[in-house]
Amino acid sequence: MIEKILPIVVLFFPVSEIILAVLKRSRDRAVHADDRGSMLTLWVSIAFGIALAFVLRRIEWGRIPGPGSVRRLVALLLLVGGLAVRWVAILTLGRLFTVDIAILSDHRVVQSGPYRFVRHPSYTGLLIAFLGLGLCLDSWLSIITMMIPITIAVFNRVVKEEAALVTSLGPEYSSYCARTKRFIPGLV
Repeated sequence: MIEKILPIVVLFFPVSEIILAVLKRSRDRAVHADDRGSMLTLWVSIAFGIALAFVLRRIEWGRIPGPGSVRRLVALLLLVGGLAVRWVAILTLGRLFTVDIAILSDHRVVQSGPYRFVRHPSYTGLLIAFLGLGLCLDSWLSIITMMIPITIAVFNRVVKEEAALVTSLGPEYSSYCARTKRFIPGLV
């Protein structure tokens, strides 16, 4: 059963991200847009990380030991869980969510749903989903080589997003930052 579901979820992941990139780009309604190349950096890092992960998965000494059925189940749970966290975060923001860094004229600090716990749950979900994708490749080398560039690109993007939000939303966003962690409640 997992062998049938896992490829569907793996395929759904990039398709959902492409749909987001097309549908949730800011339009004329943005008062402040300051991507500074972080979107391109993120997409290039994702492409590079995934390509390298697929190449390195063939290296025998990098294989993850143990039963493949357990690994595939964990990979599926990470993929589905990560995508669920990401989509709940996106739906919680609603029209305020854009794939590019854009502050709308009526932008506000959202502190409900997953935003009660972390400032960037959509990125947390994205990273969890990529971890699941890496696990699907059955190689520690693949996981590491995929996660490092993607995580660095996400951190770069978050720094730019937060700078734009502090500039536009001021003390309310700064106060929110002081109360919440970026990705993992109480840790990071």
